[in-house]
Amino acid sequence: MPDAEGRTLALITGASGGIGEAFAREIAADGHAVALVARDEDQLNRVAGVIASTTDMPAYPIVLDLAEPDAADRLIAALTRRGLDPDILVNNAGFGLVGPALELDRSEQVAMIDLNVRALADLALALLPAMRERGTGGIVNMASLASFMPGPGMAVYYATKAFVLSFSEALSSELAGTGVTVTAVCPGPVPTGFQPRSGMEEVRAYRRARKMSAPDVARLGWAGFKQGKRTVIPGLSTYATAQFVSILPRGLLLPAIKFFQRKD
Repeated sequence: MPDAEGRTLALITGASGGIGEAFAREIAADGHAVALVARDEDQLNRVAGVIASTTDMPAYPIVLDLAEPDAADRLIAALTRRGLDPDILVNNAGFGLVGPALELDRSEQVAMIDLNVRALADLALALLPAMRERGTGGIVNMASLASFMPGPGMAVYYATKAFVLSFSEALSSELAGTGVTVTAVCPGPVPTGFQPRSGMEEVRAYRRARKMSAPDVARLGWAGFKQGKRTVIPGLSTYATAQFVSILPRGLLLPAIKFFQRKD
């Protein structure tokens, strides 16, 4: 369904900065209206203003905390009130925390599961039926290089991203032939607001890794979605790492990750 003015609409979560903002700019520049969801009203309005001033596409900001239990229903209600029905969903909202699971705050780790897993799945399951009925559109789910391995030192975060990849690949298979695309984007380290929030800036793996910019991730992820790809792993080094860890025995992989997840 188009928006109220006849344009296709992409709904982007976590759109107040970083990869979410980059996706919003990329998709708007490609000729789609965008609905932007995040908690930070000031930053959300900033992104909407940038899109309005640099493209011919409208940007609809919606301030909402997707970690709340009824967030998906409230978001759909807000969209309906504006006459908006997304053709595309970019599930980008999420956060991580560095540290041993038993030393991190339990409630924060459960909140991470609520946002990274429950909210993502809830929105996908809520919006996919209409997409399948129309036979067009789809979902971009932001996974991670972390999706391919266990993560001692960020155990819950890595587990949530493993869910995102598994869920996305299964949905992609179930929807094959319907005209609906589900793509998991699995970047390596990307400098955004994620690192200060998670504590990643002091971690060996992040400090030593080759990094990719948020706009490059968005560009490659969006291109892969339009090509109907099930999985996009941006960057040669990230792709090589994903392939390597998939064949490395767990007895070697786990201590290696544990070492590189430590703070320098």
